[in-house]
Amino acid sequence: MLKRDARKLYREKRKAVSHAQKEKWDDLILIQFQKLNLPFIETAFSYIAMGSHNEIDPFNIIRFLKFTNPQLITAYPVCDFSNGTMKAVVANDDDEFTPNRYGTLEPCGDNELDSWEIDLIIVPLLCFDKNGYRVGYGKGFYDKFLTHCREDVIKIGLSYFEPADEITDRNEFDVALRYCITPREIFEF
Repeated sequence: MLKRDARKLYREKRKAVSHAQKEKWDDLILIQFQKLNLPFIETAFSYIAMGSHNEIDPFNIIRFLKFTNPQLITAYPVCDFSNGTMKAVVANDDDEFTPNRYGTLEPCGDNELDSWEIDLIIVPLLCFDKNGYRVGYGKGFYDKFLTHCREDVIKIGLSYFEPADEITDRNEFDVALRYCITPREIFEF
């Protein structure tokens, strides 16, 4: 499947998910996440779900990680549209966030977390394939960012749907996930 076809198909599939189904599936994804045998996580990097895209909300996973480690440092992306990069900015639940030009909420602070310090990244996606490659929104922010992280950083995608067989137009800049979690199972790559 080509990325452009995957984007179109999975945007439509996600748009068709009802609010009640979304809440149920988000809970099931959290239950699956809790089954992972992860090392102690000190730093996590996560996206903020965009309601207009019916994205999976990683908030409950972050809350669970904070329960297991009250000292967890959590960072969120801040994009630089002039050069297509992003940085990880530390923020807490009560910190101020503001929408960027695409409507994605970004922390307003300036406490940047070095990418090498991140233990776990929850990566947004529209879909993924059986090899662990994801299809995002097509701007390349995450793939660029992931190349600057430690090799052992745990990259996790969240999806309501099973994997596509293969994304056929991957390129050398695409970075595979370590796990993708669906409501029914955990895929490990």
